Amino acid sequence: MLRPASRRANRRNAPASGPQSYGPDFYQPGGDKPDAGYPPDDGYGPDDGYGPDDGYGPDDGYGPDDGLLTAGRGGPGRDPGRRRDPGHRRRGRGRIRRFFRLRTVRVILALIVVFFVWVAFSVGQALTAPGGGSTSARLAEWARDHYLGPVVTFGEWISYNPPKTGGKPGFSLAAPSGEVPTRVYKNRQGFVPDIPSKLASPAGTALPGEGVWRVLETVKGYPAVFGTFLRPSAVYSSYVAGIVSMDQRLVRFQLRPGAEDPGPGHWKAATWLPPGTRTGLLATFNGGFKLDSAGGGFYLNGASKGALVNGAASVVYYRNGTVTIGSWGSEVRMTPDVVGVRQNLKLLVDHGKIPATVNQNVLANWGATLGGGYYVWRSGLGITSGGRIIFAYGPALDAKELASVLRRAGAVEALQLDINPEWMSYDYYKAGNTPYDPTPHALLPTQQGSIYRYYQVYSRDFTVVYAR
Repeated sequence: MLRPASRRANRRNAPASGPQSYGPDFYQPGGDKPDAGYPPDDGYGPDDGYGPDDGYGPDDGYGPDDGLLTAGRGGPGRDPGRRRDPGHRRRGRGRIRRFFRLRTVRVILALIVVFFVWVAFSVGQALTAPGGGSTSARLAEWARDHYLGPVVTFGEWISYNPPKTGGKPGFSLAAPSGEVPTRVYKNRQGFVPDIPSKLASPAGTALPGEGVWRVLETVKGYPAVFGTFLRPSAVYSSYVAGIVSMDQRLVRFQLRPGAEDPGPGHWKAATWLPPGTRTGLLATFNGGFKLDSAGGGFYLNGASKGALVNGAASVVYYRNGTVTIGSWGSEVRMTPDVVGVRQNLKLLVDHGKIPATVNQNVLANWGATLGGGYYVWRSGLGITSGGRIIFAYGPALDAKELASVLRRAGAVEALQLDINPEWMSYDYYKAGNTPYDPTPHALLPTQQGSIYRYYQVYSRDFTVVYAR
């Protein structure tokens, strides 16, 4: 940039132009008077724009009060139209680069990257592992397995919808034609069919078909598996529980491990129902809680996961295909005939009675339900005084109502199995023209999950019911 004096000299040597002309006396000694064209305050003097107040001095926009250092901060001299000083930006970038060059910062960033890579890998394994279950259920299970149970419970709590009051079921409770059992069966070597009696509805006046048993499966011409529907509550009258009664003289039971719970082991049993093992298949139903929450252990064919706990409610599977239910260590115990034991919480029904405290400390005693709500999907298993096995499940059940439904169906000993909709299932199988590959049917039409869940590797333990 030219100095001011040089600019003044250039202007004096410049030829005349425009409407103004400069006479010969312009550069005379007196030509620099105020009316000569270049007065003392002509823009190049002390007050000429290049002096202390000329725009290039301390207050000229490039000094400490130039608006570039204070732009955006509301200081004096702020000029929104001017760009920020490039040097200021370079200094800022330099500080950021120096920050990320610090060894401590690099170590922390590396640990964060490793953590997120591990989380992504672990979640990916959980989502792609065989065993059934929706994406949301798998994510919830992964979180609970990695000490994030309170987070899952909180999320379920804010999304929990209590059951609606009143109303009627969205499907018919009447048995299809031909499924209502008759009272006349052929007498074969003294065998007398055990046909359960109709159940009264806890909701009051029964709907058509409510509490009436239908035949789901027959064995050797006799009714072996019965099913019916009940509304467990007069308040939440639109919700229906499914109930099954199985005659152990005609059916046999097998305990199966889950691929994830109890997980790998020397179980000598498949985690699903592969082809070749489906002939004679009558039914399947879900097992109990994950073992880290069940308050007991799992035993099958000499192998075990967790310890069998005295006092825990237990389903015991025997070598002859029968099962019984009771409190471990007192009513049931290990014998040479025992091939399987599935423990889960405490008894819901004990010697025909429901504990008075059954609805106290629900979360601690009967599971972390969706949102901590009492009324959720629940399932349970019981045994009658005559040895029939009772399975019950349904939505909008609290622990006491589940116990009441099981006892109403005749159970004198009963325990809760699993809870929440993703894990509920009772499927019965119709052989049709392919007895080696029967077709599954859900007892409750509101049941969630695939009816083919056990035709592939499954994550949780379950029970298989075969014809004798």
